[in-house]
Amino acid sequence: MSMFSRLAEQKIEEAIRNGELDDLPLAGKKLSIDDLSHIPEDMRMSYRIMKNAGYVPEEVTLRKECVQLHDLLSAASNVGKHEEIRRKLSEKQLRLQMLLEQRGLSGSSAFTQYETKVRERLAPEE
Repeated sequence: MSMFSRLAEQKIEEAIRNGELDDLPLAGKKLSIDDLSHIPEDMRMSYRIMKNAGYVPEEVTLRKECVQLHDLLSAASNVGKHEEIRRKLSEKQLRLQMLLEQRGLSGSSAFTQYETKVRERLAPEE
């Protein structure tokens, strides 16, 4: 633990003992925890900044759309609709692959770990 972390902890503990934190708006209420454990540690800060700004990376959006199209493909009974969905899915997958290669993420070990976690979260449970 760094010197600044220890100093901050001491100040927080002192404020708690003095009752300075008792009248905070969420005092005594359960906080919603933004769990980022599925994201590699070196990517968490940038992910949180983008999320707080309301930005979702295009590759995440494309992955989500691919999963949704895959589900639609499984549920489609009409042959014409089936081909249309398959075409859209192929286009999204191609765009995603191009985007990953363009950003240098296709061979990144950190992104590979992140990709697996994203797929696990987005994939429907069987």
